Amino acid sequence: MAAASFTTSSILFPFTTTSKSPHLFASLPRKHHTLLPRLRLRPVSASAASTPTTPSVQIDKSAVSATPSKALPFRVGHGFDLHRLEPGYPLIIGGINIPHDRGCEAHSDGDVLLHCVVDAILGALGLPDIGQIFPDSDPKWKGCASSVFVQESVRLMHEAGYEIGNLDATLILQRPKLSPHKDAIKANLSALLGVDSSVVNIKAKTHEKVDSLGENRSIAAHTVVLLMKK
Repeated sequence: MAAASFTTSSILFPFTTTSKSPHLFASLPRKHHTLLPRLRLRPVSASAASTPTTPSVQIDKSAVSATPSKALPFRVGHGFDLHRLEPGYPLIIGGINIPHDRGCEAHSDGDVLLHCVVDAILGALGLPDIGQIFPDSDPKWKGCASSVFVQESVRLMHEAGYEIGNLDATLILQRPKLSPHKDAIKANLSALLGVDSSVVNIKAKTHEKVDSLGENRSIAAHTVVLLMKK
């Protein structure tokens, strides 16, 4: 078996031929041949290839770049969060303390709604997720109000030149019923985001008594946000 090369007018392709297939493209009509763009490869040294390019995230030093790589007229982000429910913790949703016999076990205040809202905004901006910017390994975030995380994500959003078009969130929990608290949650979230409440929507669903969500052992939330260029 002999090694050979096939050359177009633009690029070189190495391949192997056998006695049964002397030319890979001999049977193709000439009119189907397509010229490919010329590629120029630049060698990269081993030291350069092994050097990490992701900067460390330092909120206090504003190391997170809020400028997306491409300025789009709008950007969409999705956030998800889930926490265990345990006795002895407050249940805080959207910054509102909800009466219940258990609450979210978490490093901060465990606000599942605000956490996924932050992740949705950061995701739309193409930034690291909430766990990277506010790591639970950092003691300064221990017991921290999640409103701090929302305010930082909103700051980054404005810094990038965007504003919220609308936000839609779904809470998933078996108990307690959130109907009596939805207006308060919506009003507080709108205030934190600095938007009119008409662009914020809050929905709540049970999990039909299935798995940890349906057995009142956890709570989850999804959020989708549309950011629009100012």
